[in-house]
Amino acid sequence: MMVERDQLAARHSSLGAGAKHLYIHIPFCLQICPYCSFYKDIAGPGKADPLVDAIIREAEMFGRGCAPETVFIGGGTPTALSLTQLERLFAGLKLHLDLSRVAEFTIEMNPATVTSRKAGLLRECGVNRVSMGVQSWDPELLKVLGRVHDAEQVRKSFAVLRDAGYDNLNLDLIYGVPGQTLGQWEDSLRQTVGLEPDHISAYCLTYEEDTEYFERMQRGEFRENSDQDAAFFELGVELLSGAGYAQYEISNYARPDRASLHNLAYWEGADYLGLGPSAWSTISERRWQNVPDTAGYVRAMQAGVRPLSTEENLPAVTREAETIAFGLRMNAGIDPAILAGNREVVTALREEGLLEDHGPRVRLTARGRLLADEIAAELI
Repeated sequence: MMVERDQLAARHSSLGAGAKHLYIHIPFCLQICPYCSFYKDIAGPGKADPLVDAIIREAEMFGRGCAPETVFIGGGTPTALSLTQLERLFAGLKLHLDLSRVAEFTIEMNPATVTSRKAGLLRECGVNRVSMGVQSWDPELLKVLGRVHDAEQVRKSFAVLRDAGYDNLNLDLIYGVPGQTLGQWEDSLRQTVGLEPDHISAYCLTYEEDTEYFERMQRGEFRENSDQDAAFFELGVELLSGAGYAQYEISNYARPDRASLHNLAYWEGADYLGLGPSAWSTISERRWQNVPDTAGYVRAMQAGVRPLSTEENLPAVTREAETIAFGLRMNAGIDPAILAGNREVVTALREEGLLEDHGPRVRLTARGRLLADEIAAELI
């Protein structure tokens, strides 16, 4: 049995070869947010240590040849891990992966999990970018969203991170929250800008399956309002652009040289390796997902087998379709050559004022960005 496991590990040890970007999923949360569709798990006694060991084991078994330029540790709430667990995780990653080329190392943090000791440890371990989930500054909306922090905690946590030396901080916001008014959204935007973060992500709430929000929408308690969402979006563009944040992707705004290199890699179709339960990987013509179950993932790694949930080959047409869909979300646009087979649709979109030239590339207009998903569907 041991020989079989060793042979399996040898066959798959270079799964991550060529991947220039690394994602690590830590699913633990202090409390489950009712709108979140990512794989998550309530933090509890005895769960974290086996998970950390399993991620290190996965890096050892399948990460050979992975020398990432960006690393993103997301969740969940990665900083729900203790100082000791975080230190052990980083030591294991450095032991089994070549992290010498990492230019951007991001970790997600809930404002309720930020401490000066944790911020300092992460800096020492190489983290140079923090993404903090604020979502809203309004106390009632924070309750609706199921968040465990308050506005004062955001201010204190942000100051702790600045004091620890972080000069690349992102704050996440959500609009389209049930009951949210345009005035509340404007207040959240202004308070966020007042902190002067380096990057701001402003996402429209979506009702994803397997979430409490989706079930409530199905029951008629919540409903989507595309006109109101458009008003939220346009106000966000106006206020954030006016404050010096360039919109480089539909939901993302940054100060000069502070666009997320990791997210740009996703949108540009770069290869990436994912570690941890539910993590996706896309390398060359293959895409796979780890099992979205913490206990199942840990058992697989303890047994020395791939923690595989699903795997597929990616034909060129699929990669091309993704290039169009993600590329249109970016301000830089896409190479018009990839749209050569859709000349009639492209012409119609231009005439409708939804598509425009941007240097040698083509991109959505401001009005076109309101219909990005629909336009991408027409072009694919």
